[in-house]
Amino acid sequence: MSSLRRILLAAVATALGLLATGCSTNSPKQTSIPWSRPAGWEGQIPGMGQPSGR
Repeated sequence: MSSLRRILLAAVATALGLLATGCSTNSPKQTSIPWSRPAGWEGQIPGMGQPSGR
């Protein structure tokens, strides 16, 4: 019974440790993608847009 209790205690401690660390970071988000503006090709019918090289 003692070994089962130790295993359960280790599993709970591991789960709490994983939950406490999480996946978030405190670094500022710096990206070159302008998510606030739609791209030039968005909102067009596929295959019907103007080619950019012509």
